[in-house]
Amino acid sequence: MKKILIACGSGVATSTVANQKISAYLDEHGFAGKYKIEQCQVSEVVEKSGNVDFCVSTTLVSGDVKCPVLAGLPLLTGVGLDKLYASILEEMQK
Repeated sequence: MKKILIACGSGVATSTVANQKISAYLDEHGFAGKYKIEQCQVSEVVEKSGNVDFCVSTTLVSGDVKCPVLAGLPLLTGVGLDKLYASILEEMQK
């Protein structure tokens, strides 16, 4: 079971959109039931990063992060979305 952290400024609106898109993509690619997603504020990423496999953040993350962080802005803009999804699949297959 992969643990994914999705972060945005408030931990509510933007991360919910990202959660829906990532969940739909993963389910379509055979990962249904093989992951758990937690949403949070970007200020919580450092604290929570030691308990997840990777993080997708729609804003910049700073500090001592203990997991890979993928830039989630393409989930909102559409620019670079294929590259982000490829990176997510790569993390899921580790």
